[in-house]
Amino acid sequence: MLEVLISPPVKAKHRAALERVAEGRNARLTFLEGERPTDSQLEQVHVVIGNQDPERIAKAKNLRWLQLFSAGADGFIQPGVLRPGAILTNATGGYGLAISEHMMGMLLMLMKNLHLYRDNQRKTLWRDEGPVTSLEGATVLVVGLGDIGGEFAKRLRPFGAVIWGVKRRPSAKPEYVDRLALTEQLDELLPQADVVALALPGTAETAGMFSRRRLSLMKRGAFLLNVGRGSAVDQDALAELLENGHLGGAGLDVTDPEPLPAEHPLWKAKNALITPHVSGGFHLPQTLDRIVGIAARNLSHFLHGEEMENVVDFATGYKK
Repeated sequence: MLEVLISPPVKAKHRAALERVAEGRNARLTFLEGERPTDSQLEQVHVVIGNQDPERIAKAKNLRWLQLFSAGADGFIQPGVLRPGAILTNATGGYGLAISEHMMGMLLMLMKNLHLYRDNQRKTLWRDEGPVTSLEGATVLVVGLGDIGGEFAKRLRPFGAVIWGVKRRPSAKPEYVDRLALTEQLDELLPQADVVALALPGTAETAGMFSRRRLSLMKRGAFLLNVGRGSAVDQDALAELLENGHLGGAGLDVTDPEPLPAEHPLWKAKNALITPHVSGGFHLPQTLDRIVGIAARNLSHFLHGEEMENVVDFATGYKK
């Protein structure tokens, strides 16, 4: 009997979809509904659908496949977390809609000074906050052109932006970007961009990618968005560049650490917009629908011995 643990809380329609896939396949599905699995369950389990703490997953000595409900896999690719030969798949494709819309909201809020007017509203202050900027003709540099970065790029198109995408490896240029570049060209591109949007996973190569030097290369008045990992950005340097006016604004859904310490100057930076890592999550119902869809398809693939979707490369932390 194949033991399958489904750890996140799911709706009845999601449960039914997963049960349909497993029907007649000698598999027992246990729905934890968000509860912590017992040591006994972990010792017996063959498949885990959903995220658990990596140190807990390390107890699953019979685990053959882990399906994450996150796009990031950085905590699970470390040696000793998964048994040798176990398959790791992520939720790439599940979050693009929710996070890209969140990015659009943050960017427009910053470009139109809406965050300042909201602050003024709370003070009953009727005051003009001055010039604003437009996406029409603006150059937007999307760093990390996976599902999230790609969905964001698509949503920029109707606004008339010029869209440049940055990837690690050469590939065909998607139709929704005007230019495709590689990571090693960042220093050349940053001074030309009006908006820099980061949708990067947490890996050794992305940690500190946006150092003080790189942030200083950005065009004066440019906007930074970060929805990938807070570790990609030097937050102290970012706060200083916002304070001295070099950058026009920053929209951050991720920080390092999380929560951002109360004393950090970014909290009080005039043109910083901070949300507590909520752009993904399951606040948007379609996100959970999409992720369960990925899990159900992969469960079917696994039970039938077929090639699986979103298999993670342990060497890079990215989807293969």
